Amino acid sequence: MAKPVKIFREPRWPAFVAMVASALLYHALPERLSVGPRWGLLGVTIVLLIPIIFSYHRGHYNVARILTFAATGVITFAMIASLALLIKGIPKHLDPPETLLRSAISLWITNVIVFALWYWKLDAGGPLGRDKARGDFDSSFLFPQMIMRDQPVEVWSPQFLDYLFLAFNTSTAFSPTDTAVLSRWAKVGMMLQSIISLMIVTLLAARAVNIL
Repeated sequence: MAKPVKIFREPRWPAFVAMVASALLYHALPERLSVGPRWGLLGVTIVLLIPIIFSYHRGHYNVARILTFAATGVITFAMIASLALLIKGIPKHLDPPETLLRSAISLWITNVIVFALWYWKLDAGGPLGRDKARGDFDSSFLFPQMIMRDQPVEVWSPQFLDYLFLAFNTSTAFSPTDTAVLSRWAKVGMMLQSIISLMIVTLLAARAVNIL
């Protein structure tokens, strides 16, 4: 007799930790590169996370989903605005080399986290949609485990760490490595992430050459 399939609810806390980490990275940026006070994004993130966690544990998943989109959108806007300010200041030499390097690294890491959050939240209806699908869902990404498994005892589905790994590979290799991209929205998202990552690396390299 076949063993019953075990269904596990996808944990949300890694994504919540990633949101706080991105806000802390933003707080580490110099005042010139922040939109408003540097602590603003951290404060907004924490304020939104409290009702997100409360709504999720109370079973109000739609409310938690909307608030998570709002928090991710705020973090994305802050990252893009800071990157624009960084680019604007490079020709004018507004930032010393150490500040430029620290800011570029912070924005690069934030770029990885932001797109990992979007992939995690949008793919197959987000974590709630993947939980309801019980392993049988239409994913925009073809992870290796989806190909290797053959009627598994435990149903495998991607979690936040898998999307973080995907986003990290996209920012380093400027393309997916072990995971195929299937849907058009995912391809557009990965192109945008690669462009932002390439922009940060190129501008940093150009500034380094100029310094040398």
